[in-house]
Amino acid sequence: MASANATLYVSMKERIYVRPQAVVRVGDVCTFVGDPAIIRAIRLLPIYPIQMSDGQLVVIDVMHVIDAIQRRLPNVDVVPVGPTETIIEVLYDRRKPHLVFVALTWILLFVGSGLAIMNFHADVSMEEVHRRLYFLITGEYKSDPLVLQIPYSIGIGVGMVLFFNHLFRKKLNEEPSPLEVEMFLYQQNLDQYVIANERARRERDDP
Repeated sequence: MASANATLYVSMKERIYVRPQAVVRVGDVCTFVGDPAIIRAIRLLPIYPIQMSDGQLVVIDVMHVIDAIQRRLPNVDVVPVGPTETIIEVLYDRRKPHLVFVALTWILLFVGSGLAIMNFHADVSMEEVHRRLYFLITGEYKSDPLVLQIPYSIGIGVGMVLFFNHLFRKKLNEEPSPLEVEMFLYQQNLDQYVIANERARRERDDP
């Protein structure tokens, strides 16, 4: 049992993943610092049962955690630290994409990216630049300076691999790629929007 005026520090996790109809417990959404006996007593306290009507995202506020803990151990002072909400993502079963759909998507992206590169080179007159460079280096004019165009084309592919830090599924080093950084920032903005939207909904429901 908890002693009088015991203090428990609670930090909400940013995001957790659960299966449909799971029961979210205090230990699922929080990390703790305090008396180990208190932590053992409250870790499995239920907070919220996931329902099919909840959709894919559920937000749990630190007040839910404090209420659940103090109902069980009223003499414990709960001190929240850090984030005050946890986003719960419900992992529903998804159908595997059809092979034809994957192939069509791959072809669309391949052709689209190729056209984008070609249109860029046409805008900046890259072919004429190669001819001019070849003339400046060799003193001869050549309509198709392949000695420059072929290494340049290979360099574009190598540069893309280095820029995105991936070769198929293999990562070249531990440094995050610009795409991973942008995805991380996008996820942060999305989480902030979900939390703000949930706060606004609660304010409307509880005037």
